[in-house]
Amino acid sequence: MSSRAILIALNQAVKDGVFPGAVLLVSCCGEVRFHEAVGFAALKPRKIRMAHSTIFDLASLTKPVATTAAVMRLMDRSALVLEDTVSRFIPEFSGGEKDRVTVRHLLNHSSGLRAWEPFYKEAITRGRGRSGFVGSPAAKRFVLDRIHRSRLVYPPGTRSLYSDPGFILLGELIERVGGLSLDRFCRNEIFHPLGMKQTFYIKTGAKRRGRFAATERSDWRGKIVTGQVHDDNAYVMGGVVGHAGLFGTAMDLNRFAQMMLGSLRGDDTLISKKVVETFVTRQATPGSSWVLGWDTPSEPSSSGRFFSPRSFGHLGYTGTSLWIDPEQDLSVVLLTNRVHPTRRNIKIRRFRPLIHDLVYREFIHDQA
Repeated sequence: MSSRAILIALNQAVKDGVFPGAVLLVSCCGEVRFHEAVGFAALKPRKIRMAHSTIFDLASLTKPVATTAAVMRLMDRSALVLEDTVSRFIPEFSGGEKDRVTVRHLLNHSSGLRAWEPFYKEAITRGRGRSGFVGSPAAKRFVLDRIHRSRLVYPPGTRSLYSDPGFILLGELIERVGGLSLDRFCRNEIFHPLGMKQTFYIKTGAKRRGRFAATERSDWRGKIVTGQVHDDNAYVMGGVVGHAGLFGTAMDLNRFAQMMLGSLRGDDTLISKKVVETFVTRQATPGSSWVLGWDTPSEPSSSGRFFSPRSFGHLGYTGTSLWIDPEQDLSVVLLTNRVHPTRRNIKIRRFRPLIHDLVYREFIHDQA
């Protein structure tokens, strides 16, 4: 399960300061072909070696692995269809163009909602003098209310703008339709059935055992964030939301990837082939590479030059990614802590396509 060239590239990236450490897992034709850990899970306050079992803040990988998968499960139950309006389930999100926003629009980032807003700053201000407000259900309701009342910045379906608020709204919709909190729904319906024992949300203020990769030093939290969600909006909302907050390991993400590939082959897996095919097929949004909850290769792509047009994947802000190529039965999980100790390090942007190209040459081209 080792390739010298890939391992050399990972270790060189650590030396070059691309990230403190990383875990890379490559699976091809249902077999794990590479699974290595390099560097450090933490540099501060003390150095901790990276391990295969290190648990990472998956950041926006939450969107496909938790939120999107939950929507797929609800669709398989016929509890949702893509053309359902959001206002059907969340009447607070209505009025004007918002009445036309559908589940499909949220999933492919064409809802008209803004890309991002610093809700956490408003929540911190609102919580002054109110002990325990940050991370509470009241803070979550406050942010959701801000999204419900927000104005769209373009008509739904006319363009694509990657939107965290859109996936926060999807998380709320899943809770209302599924009848459970998002973390419990995902645990019961996705993670437990797939054997993803080290994939979970962590509520703000809660403690969880395990070896965690450290993320950024947060000035307003006054510490290096480890074992708590890095995303500030997710943190003030309690840690369990649709756009970020999920933690997991490389091996668990591989289990998820194998489920997706199995579904596309027609195997009897967690989600039907019909639903998975719908979600990973290009949409009609002008100028967009987004499918439903997933991205596809564009020019240039973090997946490099060789992944097929049928491929789909996603990135996470903390330095994580998952890319899946069904034509080659290939999945690549790259987990890093590139934001430790600061998000100013953006060297991973050049490294991601290079490592995916190397993986493809090692495991696909050499077998052609």
